[in-house]
Amino acid sequence: MSVGITPAEIGLPDGFKGMVIRPADVEYEAARAVYNGMIDRHPLLIVRPTGAADIRDAVAFARQQKLPLAVRCGGHSVSGVSAVEGGVLIDLSSLKGVHVDPERGTARANAGVLWGEYDRETEMFGLATPGGRVTTTGVGGFCLGGGYGWLSPKYGLTCDNLVGADVLTANGHSMHVTEETNPELMWALRGAGANFGVVTSYELRVHPMPPLMMAGLLVVPNDERAGEVVRGYRDYVERAPEELVTALATLLAPPADFVPPELVGTPVLRIVVAFLGDPAGAEETVAPLRKLTQGGIDLVQPMPYTVFQAMLDPFSPPGWLNYHRGQHLASLPDEVLDDYLAVGRTIGSPMTQGIVFRHGGAVSRVSEEATAASNRAAPYMAHPIACWQDPADTDREMDWVERFSAAFTPALTGGVYLNFEPTTREADVRAGYGDDKYERLAALKQEWDPENIFRGNHNIAPR
Repeated sequence: MSVGITPAEIGLPDGFKGMVIRPADVEYEAARAVYNGMIDRHPLLIVRPTGAADIRDAVAFARQQKLPLAVRCGGHSVSGVSAVEGGVLIDLSSLKGVHVDPERGTARANAGVLWGEYDRETEMFGLATPGGRVTTTGVGGFCLGGGYGWLSPKYGLTCDNLVGADVLTANGHSMHVTEETNPELMWALRGAGANFGVVTSYELRVHPMPPLMMAGLLVVPNDERAGEVVRGYRDYVERAPEELVTALATLLAPPADFVPPELVGTPVLRIVVAFLGDPAGAEETVAPLRKLTQGGIDLVQPMPYTVFQAMLDPFSPPGWLNYHRGQHLASLPDEVLDDYLAVGRTIGSPMTQGIVFRHGGAVSRVSEEATAASNRAAPYMAHPIACWQDPADTDREMDWVERFSAAFTPALTGGVYLNFEPTTREADVRAGYGDDKYERLAALKQEWDPENIFRGNHNIAPR
């Protein structure tokens, strides 16, 4: 709580037990910051609750005072939906705790848990859930927005693994939502959940993981030979077992111990690899990709899942400026791959990457109508991540994202993944769900949040 200030003086009930941070408090600047340095918003109050009752009080306060409201877990949202100007920010980072139930095959995570914290607990039981590819990502926002993880081709989206959620609604009612208790709301939580309340805990399905998995990076220069590598990659992964999870990335070679000095700072092509099947088949399955990148850097080796999960963390420094996209692709034609590599050779920032994820598998086997999460049939996703430190480079980096996106124009499905999208206009949200689902979600919004209290998100307006 702010020093010398009672809840009643702020307008919160006397029973409120959490912390309130105001602009005059020494913690304020650090508390309002999110990962994306382009987002510079100043909440009137930042609330760190001790539990659901404090969240209820904070939501009621914002509603009574007619203040905008935002909810934050990990704070990675590139569009800034986990920040608010002149309103109330409910910072869930104070709500930690993971309980793993191997017999039930699930784990319960409280609202402030990050994926690195979740994975650490489930790893003790040899279990995992498809989760964020950066360990500081919040479980909550990631899951409620769909959740594409490295494990998704075999085990589905994170939201596909959501079996129960404790939800605090706009009117302050707390309810446990499952397919049995409220199938329509559970349908919405699986992909559009931030619109319908504050989820205070998640019950997620867990899956067996071996102590070690064959995983890592294969790196070659992004030169004239790279075209042969990406074509070979595409041809192989489209017939490979879904247990082989992969992605392409263009970037500048980092100043790491494993990078030859003459390669540092030059454009490279990276293949991210992990094999989720029987470890006995790992070498044979990975071998074609190793052959494609022969003569490059081979960092594929047995490692724990948690180590693999953290491999991209260095490319997500807090406070740097960020601009991303998440565009679903129908295919990877030769001409698209050529343009992809060409744009990759123009990267300016050492933290900027051009990623192409391979999806499909379990993601596409779930019916398009089964969840709010959409665009399941897309076998690839283009994910440009511009990340830079100097504001003077903003125009260059944003232009790079636009040129990257344009390179994929022939392969675009028209659908987007909203967790990666930088804007929150209705047209963007419709591209995330499609018109029919948008209208179904809008009707649910009218039922559960008719005043649109929860609008600090990729918002679906009530109908």
